[in-house]
Amino acid sequence: MSATVVDGKYAIISADTHAGGSHAQYREYLDPAFHEDFDAWRGKYKNPFKDLKDDRRARNWDSERRWQEQESDGVVGEVIFPNTVPPFFPSFVLFAQPPKPEEYQHRLAGIRAHNRWLVDFVAEAPERRAGIGQIFVNDIDDAIEDAKFIKENNLRGGALIPNLPPDCTWIKPLYDPDYDRLWKFLEDNEIPVQVHGGTGAPDYGNYPFSMLLYINEVGFFSQRPFVHLLLGGVFERFPKLKFVMTETGCAWVPPLLKRLDDMIIKIRDTGATGEIRYTDGNKRTMTATEVFHQNCWMGVSQPGPADAAARDALGPDRFMWGSDYPHDEGTYPFTREHLRQVFPGVAPDELARLLSGNAADLYGFDLDKLAPYTAAVGPSVEELAEPLTELPENPNDALMKGVVTSAA
Repeated sequence: MSATVVDGKYAIISADTHAGGSHAQYREYLDPAFHEDFDAWRGKYKNPFKDLKDDRRARNWDSERRWQEQESDGVVGEVIFPNTVPPFFPSFVLFAQPPKPEEYQHRLAGIRAHNRWLVDFVAEAPERRAGIGQIFVNDIDDAIEDAKFIKENNLRGGALIPNLPPDCTWIKPLYDPDYDRLWKFLEDNEIPVQVHGGTGAPDYGNYPFSMLLYINEVGFFSQRPFVHLLLGGVFERFPKLKFVMTETGCAWVPPLLKRLDDMIIKIRDTGATGEIRYTDGNKRTMTATEVFHQNCWMGVSQPGPADAAARDALGPDRFMWGSDYPHDEGTYPFTREHLRQVFPGVAPDELARLLSGNAADLYGFDLDKLAPYTAAVGPSVEELAEPLTELPENPNDALMKGVVTSAA
């Protein structure tokens, strides 16, 4: 095996972690023209998120603490999505809807402050971090400018695009041809296009059961960017575009591809579904399965048994394991136990690809540079080969206190 295994220990790269600056830090990276507005906004801001209030929030920006905790879990590299609340955002960065026209300039300044902060954060451990910059798509010229910044500053995790909910009527849908020059820039510069789970749901209003509606439907909305770009022909026009879906699981992928394949083939062969007739412009030349294997990767965070079972359908190089650190629902501080529970009996060479090889190939990690960390903290092949038969005691207490109870 390659440096995915060093001295009998697995290299682990989490394809899904989250980080962000504090408001004080973001102010240092914000365009000075917005400082006065930022100070006024910050003075009125009420933080609704417990994990951004207590001591655990330091995990978002404290490199020493992040590495101490992740290394105790066997993780030596990370792909970093945003977290916290950037300047002028109404809520947590991933849950906030795309900015309306009257909000756009301030929100754009906010994500640019985050991107600048992220460049410096990644620079603290460049061989171990692949940062993901953010772009908005309200203005294509701005989006390309921000993608250029991402490329020039080696944020090799790529560009996180907004998932447009159905009630976002002020921005054109992602399949609109106006975006083609953005897709071309991203394709030509080999910048992965990222979408993240938990996004794209509409505003359910302020009802006691709003979050029940959200959690029931958000899985569907998280899948829509792939479906829209597929049926809109984007992947056929840009066959080298790299498209990554993270923290959505992956058990849903095989049945969705089968359903879309059947529909595409039927329309291609008959020109109709029931009474609906289609023109040549509606017909896709590639099936969904062909497109997926051509363009798509999955960042499978905290996978369950059904996700692990679906990995063969994705292809050997498309499944990338993720911890979702530092979120409460992630695998920390029980990553070893989690891997033993979900991947019993998986051959070491395959498990090595899932834990680091595929992410290293996509994001450009140099596994040789990670080797000293792997040798020091990686879980052994023998350890992960042992099926989990007993759950840790008091896992919630360990999570909240950041106490690692598994053997290093």
